[in-house]
Amino acid sequence: MTTGPQRPPERKKKKEYRGKYTPRRKVCAFCVDKIKDIDYKDVGRLRRYLSERAKIEPRRKTGTCARHQRGLTVALKRARYVALLPFTAEHIRESGFNLRG
Repeated sequence: MTTGPQRPPERKKKKEYRGKYTPRRKVCAFCVDKIKDIDYKDVGRLRRYLSERAKIEPRRKTGTCARHQRGLTVALKRARYVALLPFTAEHIRESGFNLRG
């Protein structure tokens, strides 16, 4: 007889579990292309960083580094000011929908 606590009998493992899913880290597209200054006139590139409601996408979603995210924000705002990019989504502009009241 044993005096200490007894172990339960060994059970067969159904599947080997490898752990929590870790997604692949996103890399900055501007660093990969070795772009130092982001040009506000490059509308094709800038449009990818706007949501469907014309909001600036965050770093965690796009994978842009901090330095390029700051430059990207300035370039997007300049492009909006010169009317190369929209301030709001098209369906909001057409309907004249007011969110505040």
